[in-house]
Amino acid sequence: MTWLEILVAIPFVVLTVVGLLIPMSAILAALRPKVAPATKHSVPYVSVIVPAYNEGVVLAACLDSILNSGYQKLELIVVDDGSTDNTAEVMAEYADRAITIYKENGGKGSALNAGIARATGEILIFVDADGIFTQDTIPNMLAGFRHKFVGAVCGNDQPVNTHNALTRILALMTHTGTGLARRGLALLGMLPIVAGNSGAFRASAIRKVGGFREDTLGEDLELTWRVQEAGYEVEFAADAIVLAEVPDNLTALWKQRVRWARGLIQTIRNHRAEFLTPFRSMFHLYLPINVFSQLIQPVVQLLALIAVPVLIMTGIGTGVGWASGLPSIWIVLGFSLSLFNIILALLLDKAWRDFRHLIVVPLLLPFSLFLSCVTVAAIWKEFTGQEQKWNKLERTGLQTVNA
Repeated sequence: MTWLEILVAIPFVVLTVVGLLIPMSAILAALRPKVAPATKHSVPYVSVIVPAYNEGVVLAACLDSILNSGYQKLELIVVDDGSTDNTAEVMAEYADRAITIYKENGGKGSALNAGIARATGEILIFVDADGIFTQDTIPNMLAGFRHKFVGAVCGNDQPVNTHNALTRILALMTHTGTGLARRGLALLGMLPIVAGNSGAFRASAIRKVGGFREDTLGEDLELTWRVQEAGYEVEFAADAIVLAEVPDNLTALWKQRVRWARGLIQTIRNHRAEFLTPFRSMFHLYLPINVFSQLIQPVVQLLALIAVPVLIMTGIGTGVGWASGLPSIWIVLGFSLSLFNIILALLLDKAWRDFRHLIVVPLLLPFSLFLSCVTVAAIWKEFTGQEQKWNKLERTGLQTVNA
């Protein structure tokens, strides 16, 4: 094989390895004995913190779902981070049932820290202002704290808006990226993130590591890394469902994913010393793999796309080695494994209704290329020092689902 052919094959080799490891681990995780959810005999005091910036459209539904969840020892804290819409007016309606904090705009990390400063709960749960809790979200989240060494638990966020091809793709990606991947990674001790829209932390763990950084776009990712580095375990609670909106157009998705990718780059830069001790823990061993799959592989995938016409025009792409060679096998195998992972994820999440979204599977390849372009843009923006800000998703208020 030529170097160009190898370049084309690399992403699919990685996809194959990861595509085999994660589902096997996820299946084992699903077979683990479940810990009973918190009952009236074991109910730690919980603080739910909701940061809000121009969230007037969705905030009331979020707060109602939390207050109506039925959990008794609950403290609700809502932080308005300098909103310019009617967020403050919505919050005022809950002043007798929640702690309301109003502050100048300082970003999501700043808003979360303001909430932490007022929180008195043993467990802190963070949720975005469009999140919708079910009756079982809090007790199932608490069940993830299996023992005293668990410092954080990631919930299972699921989209409520699946009305077009893009949102259906994102629904499938949520099941694989959250329901499947995080199941497996948590079992292996490698879970790199407790998502900011559905995560719980021991208050003692957060205060030990110093709360959220306020100078990064990936505050949830960065905090999770520090919690892991402090020696805590991070679990995944598949039954702790938080319903939320996903971007329903490419412009909104582009902004969101560029912010996420920049947050990862910033976290890598802030924690670069951790890459020098890969055998310190399973989490540290996974860090280089995570970086490769999230940042390097997408770039290689784009280069491979450029390489294909070069191979054909130069004649290298004909005959043995390309047309019938290993890269073609990786393409077929990689797609097959992706489809297998999607189906397995839907089964593990018991998301029977979402099987109808399999109709958009043929769009996954162009969607993957779109995300590769996002990664390149994020790398460019980060290393050219372009302005960063809280580019939150513009909500539509679609969480009228019966939780």
